[in-house]
Amino acid sequence: MWMVLLSALLLGTACGMAYLSSRFAKFAFVQKAAKGKKWLRFAIGLACVLAVVLGTGAAFGAINAELCILHLVFFWLVCDGISKLAERKRQGSRESGADVLDWAGASKGKGFPRYYAGACALGITAAYLACGWLFAHHVSRTAYTLATEKDVGSLRIVQIADSHVGNTFSGEGFLKHVQAIQSEHPDVVVITGDYVDDDTSKEDMVAACEALGTLETTYGVYYAFGNHDKGYYGPEYRGYSGDDLIAELEKNHVAVLQDETVLLGGGFCLIGRQDRSEGRQGGRASMEELVENLDAGTYSIVLDHQPHDYDAQAAAGVDLVLSGHTHGGQLFPFNHMGEWLGLDDKTYGLEQRGDTNFIVTSGISNWAVQFKTGCKAEYVVVDVQGNGKQKTP
Repeated sequence: MWMVLLSALLLGTACGMAYLSSRFAKFAFVQKAAKGKKWLRFAIGLACVLAVVLGTGAAFGAINAELCILHLVFFWLVCDGISKLAERKRQGSRESGADVLDWAGASKGKGFPRYYAGACALGITAAYLACGWLFAHHVSRTAYTLATEKDVGSLRIVQIADSHVGNTFSGEGFLKHVQAIQSEHPDVVVITGDYVDDDTSKEDMVAACEALGTLETTYGVYYAFGNHDKGYYGPEYRGYSGDDLIAELEKNHVAVLQDETVLLGGGFCLIGRQDRSEGRQGGRASMEELVENLDAGTYSIVLDHQPHDYDAQAAAGVDLVLSGHTHGGQLFPFNHMGEWLGLDDKTYGLEQRGDTNFIVTSGISNWAVQFKTGCKAEYVVVDVQGNGKQKTP
């Protein structure tokens, strides 16, 4: 499926570049330089498109350059469509004999004096992607408060996911986000997968783990694997293995949970799951197995990178499930593509099914993509409030 999507993306990009070349050719400066030669107008237009591709590629990388081009195509089509409608209206005014000045200062019925559609498309695309850059690189705080009737105390959880260290911040740059998390005075910090990926250097991985080692919490820092953390291409590609990552995390006092349960204080427990990708090889336990020896009075918090087991988790009676993976939908209007394709049970936010609450974070960063246009980068603060009979130390 991914190969089909990639092929469609590449084909769309090629067609888009041809379209944009013909659009750039309509600018007055291109027509003047071409001196009436159609082939030269198109060639200069293509040169303009290639300049955009190379410029965005140098600034953001190949994937992001492709996204910039696709967004430019979309907004240019919209602007061209609006321009066509305006021209038809002007033509109608001319046929009716009206002679009213429009917003351009030209009499209706006459052609637009300049190629406004192209200028608007360039401006709108630049503004839209600038906002997307800001949403991806400025990490916000998102807070939830949950109540339970269980005989437990209170607990403040800070969750991060999908840091993909090395994309929007380096290992050293991660420290400022850790400091923001520390300012929340968390009882426990949880990392729900995709902490690193295949393009995260060993130096960035080590620095990011050392940043986690600075956290001071009541119950500690806990980590569950995502689909990228162990690497798709083997340890020789990035210079370290999943076991090396575990060793570095544990050296910095981070507990790695792989289908394991750990009791906290105040009547709370954490259940850290192996990623769903491990389950395809029979490598992860079911929710039924993970809760079979759990006291029903304990408030259970599941760390599960991919939000794709909601029915089983609700049936198991766990209290809270924390996930990432979806990046909040990443790009508008494809925010809910994972749900449409049946890959995810939820894309973003809080949902309750039965007695189980589910939270999916958009993540503190992204894989490869430098823009978020359908959501924002975030860390999550969850305050769980029990009935007050037990007190958190």
